[in-house]
Amino acid sequence: MKNLLNKDTRCLIIQSAFSEFSFWNYVDVCKMVGAKYPSAPLGLLTVAALLPQQWLFKLADENIEPVLDEHFEWADIVCIGGMLPQQFNMLSLIDRAHQFDLPVVVGGPDPTSQPELYQSADYLVLGEGEVTIPLFIADLARGCNRGQYQSDDKADMIQAVVPRFDLIRFQDYLQIGIQYSRGCPFQCEFCNIVELFGRTPRTKTQAQMLRELQTLYDLGHRGHIDIVDDNFIGNKKEVKKVLTAVREWSRKNKYPFYFSTECSINLADDDDLMQKMKDVDFRYVFIGIETPEETALLMANKTNNVNKPLDAAIQKIYTFGMIVNAGFIIGFDHESDRIAENMIHCIRDSGVAMAMLGMLYALPDTQLSRRLTKEGRLFEDSSTLRDDREMIDQTSSGLNFITYRPRLNILKDYLQIEQIIYDPVNYFKRVTATAIQLKCNPKYKPGLIKWLKTGLAFIKLSRRLGENRSTAWPYFKMIFSVLFKNPPGLEPAVNLSAMFIHFHKQSRFIIKHIIREIEAIEKHHDNEKSKRVSCDQVVPKIEYIEEPLEFY
Repeated sequence: MKNLLNKDTRCLIIQSAFSEFSFWNYVDVCKMVGAKYPSAPLGLLTVAALLPQQWLFKLADENIEPVLDEHFEWADIVCIGGMLPQQFNMLSLIDRAHQFDLPVVVGGPDPTSQPELYQSADYLVLGEGEVTIPLFIADLARGCNRGQYQSDDKADMIQAVVPRFDLIRFQDYLQIGIQYSRGCPFQCEFCNIVELFGRTPRTKTQAQMLRELQTLYDLGHRGHIDIVDDNFIGNKKEVKKVLTAVREWSRKNKYPFYFSTECSINLADDDDLMQKMKDVDFRYVFIGIETPEETALLMANKTNNVNKPLDAAIQKIYTFGMIVNAGFIIGFDHESDRIAENMIHCIRDSGVAMAMLGMLYALPDTQLSRRLTKEGRLFEDSSTLRDDREMIDQTSSGLNFITYRPRLNILKDYLQIEQIIYDPVNYFKRVTATAIQLKCNPKYKPGLIKWLKTGLAFIKLSRRLGENRSTAWPYFKMIFSVLFKNPPGLEPAVNLSAMFIHFHKQSRFIIKHIIREIEAIEKHHDNEKSKRVSCDQVVPKIEYIEEPLEFY
């Protein structure tokens, strides 16, 4: 075996593909502005920065281009990492690398949560790479050809490295991610963040954040940066300090970036924090609403959303120029039989256009999966994907347990919500309501080339939506309503309109998938029995038939 610590070691890092029907995989929108994929693989770029820097690196992103035999022929070692929706493709890549007699290193959230599924890899580097990658490198120095590395220690974010952003082409992606913190102070039962990263938020320093921004600036990136934290405001005191520093850096550099992130609903309680985010041009925040029913929230330990008027909180965030994208979940224990009606009203009244609706999924090694196992309700194969083309994320997979309400009722409610919220009339009504409320004050100004690309994308979008009778009237009515009532809201309204192209395609896929599940259950003529057998018995695997999804 070659000494992999040599100076000339060639390391191939592979980002495995996500399904084109995933909620977040809006490649059709990317193509309108000349990009290929929404976001760059930040986790793997960080891994590259943690590995021996005398190595030669090549990043292959399956979401951008196919991974060819030439990639493997070039490499001495292969590194793969990813999440549950990438499981099927990651396992396939391990097998493929072994066909070229290459050692394979695997890590990331899914291998960390269920390493038993990835035993075909040569090296399993689990948990936080800052802690376990040095253990792996030490074994390489000793000549070990296999190993599994894990630790209960948490990484010191003050020692975090700057990701290897030089390994990507910025023009391939709509946005570039950076990370500020890990961990979340809340303890939602269904979430694996507190299991992976703990409840105490660990943050980078102001200097570190500015160094990463400066690196991206020096490499030529301009535009959208997504701060990928699972809860950006987990430590409000520290994040305010960082935002102040970023504001001064941005002002000095003529605001080269605008931002998005994920945070909890208590953002709306802090006007000072929202103003600081507005000052550096935060335009989007993703918030986990989950469900409008407080009984279900309490049972799921999502207490930070309880006793809070969600509509008012979201609309207040709009007044600081930030669009709220939100996650919703169906299938909680103790949700009511009126969940479909309640959730539709919540989404409508809040004006959330980008509403990610998923079925509850008991992720491995979470409070939820442990409780369901104790109650004898978790399916044995609960976290193994049966079909990579069907089980794309929690929008098509989920309910991997015996449900509290009849499974058939949950699926029918899910189907009703999905059909209504992504009906074009309803979608563009929400876009209109959101855009009219937004108090926009954009700091980032695109250059001439990007402005021309944006203008061309607007023409393409208007033609595509305008030529279809199902979308033409809702779209143009929205355009003129926003122009008349709040002209600065037009740009974000057009961006949300572009996202409809993807959501139409994705929701059509989900609707077909759910209808097949409902039909499969109804064939058994015994809904109660369907709650007591394994998922594969309830929903027999159906042969996937490729068919074009026409745009209306």
